[in-house]
Amino acid sequence: MDSITQAALGAAIGQAILGKKIGAKGAILGAIIATIPDLDIIFLPFFNAAEKISIHRGYSHSILFSIVGALLLAYFFTKLKWTKQFSFARLFLFNWLALFTHMLLDAFTAYGTQLFLPFSDYRVSFDSVNIVDPVYTLPLMIGLGITIFYQKKKSTWSSANAIGLWVSTLYLVFTLAHKQFISSDIEKQLQAQHIQYDAMKSIPVGVANMNWYGLARTSDSLYLGKYSRNGTMEFYSFPINNQLLNGVDANLAEQLKWFAQDYYTVAQENGSIRFYNLQCDMQGIRQAENYTAPTAFYFEIVPTENQKFKLVTGMHPKE
Repeated sequence: MDSITQAALGAAIGQAILGKKIGAKGAILGAIIATIPDLDIIFLPFFNAAEKISIHRGYSHSILFSIVGALLLAYFFTKLKWTKQFSFARLFLFNWLALFTHMLLDAFTAYGTQLFLPFSDYRVSFDSVNIVDPVYTLPLMIGLGITIFYQKKKSTWSSANAIGLWVSTLYLVFTLAHKQFISSDIEKQLQAQHIQYDAMKSIPVGVANMNWYGLARTSDSLYLGKYSRNGTMEFYSFPINNQLLNGVDANLAEQLKWFAQDYYTVAQENGSIRFYNLQCDMQGIRQAENYTAPTAFYFEIVPTENQKFKLVTGMHPKE
């Protein structure tokens, strides 16, 4: 999710585990530790567009990183003035939770997280919450703020932070249950419209888990529809055009397919190949130069000299 949310979650964890003894310093440390996995973006300029796909939310977002990182940080904090009063076990728990919950929270989004690196590059994605959702973030920030500002006046105020954590966590659980309901309804609407498909998924857009899209994949087409509780969904069909990838670098094509988890379409424009990733980008149907695109963002595979290709990105504007 967004960096503010990750920092807020880490701060709430730091306050809960360390705050009673060191006050707001626990929240500060938690916010810092929770943002460490996203420092992988520092290295992105050193990689090309194709490599960037797997770098972000890669090794720094793995379970192994959370364990090794927590061990190293716990040892460091045993030497730090603020935190040397805590046991190594407590410091390890604090650091591991701050790191691991960052990765787990990212897994709730459609982008997904490579939790099992280096053993597997499978991207865990629950697809149940938008990358930015204040309904999750605000309870964390409100509960944390109340605790920090008022716990010195009355110790019972410290429970506000715990309440914020519980409310946010219950919201995440709700999004998983809500997704199952939405997916079941989308399946019924696909069947009612006699659309045969091999796989389908539901993806949330916007805040509060209210707006969703349904995606259904066949061997040669993708069906895309905006979910409606009170009416019939209108599904639009887009050809996958997988044959357009036959002439490009095989490794690049496989990387793009992996990133899209096989929910993609391909189009051709002015000698270049455009790849639309419907797993991660859902901005509504757009009109391209000579065709209708399923979303706004695309990767463009541009041929260069010596039968090589470079990958750039583009965006269709709203009409």
